[in-house]
Amino acid sequence: MLDTVRRYAQAHADRDGIARTPIPGLTLIRETGPTPLRYAVSRPLVALVLQGVKRVSMGECSFEFGAGESLLIAADVPTVSQVTRANPSTPYFSLVIDLDLAVIEALVAEIGPAPFAAGRPVSINPTEAEVVDSALRLLRLLDRPASVPILQPQLLRELHYWLLIGRHGGAMRSLGVTNSHSRRVARAVAVIRDDFARPLRVEHLAEVAGMSPSTFHEHFKSVTSLTPLQYQKQLRLIEARRMMLADGEPISSAAYAVGYESVAQFTRDYGRMFRLPPARDLKAARARMQPGNLGYG
Repeated sequence: MLDTVRRYAQAHADRDGIARTPIPGLTLIRETGPTPLRYAVSRPLVALVLQGVKRVSMGECSFEFGAGESLLIAADVPTVSQVTRANPSTPYFSLVIDLDLAVIEALVAEIGPAPFAAGRPVSINPTEAEVVDSALRLLRLLDRPASVPILQPQLLRELHYWLLIGRHGGAMRSLGVTNSHSRRVARAVAVIRDDFARPLRVEHLAEVAGMSPSTFHEHFKSVTSLTPLQYQKQLRLIEARRMMLADGEPISSAAYAVGYESVAQFTRDYGRMFRLPPARDLKAARARMQPGNLGYG
């Protein structure tokens, strides 16, 4: 599988090391050196690492994983990631698959009752041979584009099946149980994501999740590792940083656009999260984006 991923990623990776594919939800990652910290809000996914080492942090938890291991993110959570081991001769390669909640729900119904691990948004495990085999057959469709719309649905379903009955199954299964705490919290997370610039009303979020405010607070932190207010703050800061870097928004405009009433408070929160005040962070990020500093082969 490494050879297949290497060949496709080297031909199609963009300046950020991302090679998107015509298969929905399937992305390949290639990095030719250690990367700066990258901030994102990850949706449920599984990442199979084929070469190199990566570190992902979520809240107060940090995970490092490498070749032969897979990362499962079973909730919409803000993450900080960094490739820590890669070089031009042995790049970092990984295969990322977005999890399809409808497929998981259907499979859980067919498989039948089994334990699931509530409150485990991130897990690292050795990748099973069945997962590698089904992922490789999915990748091989890229050489036969006409086969993709016909064969990819059943191969993605098979891949989800092997993940569900494997080491990641306990954490994944909660995504397929309609009334699980993970799915209830996910409904509240969707509300925050859709309207993160507005003041947060925890009572309303608890109502959306079908829980009392105290129970909601407990399960929200268990699923996301953050309180609702911390989650909203990280969403705001990540979006503000994107607006400034990608759209050229001034610092004050970005701060107000994501819901801050004080630029000074925005600057303090930004510095705590990104380790530099906005102006210095943007300058450093733009310097890394210059052609001579990209570090991709």
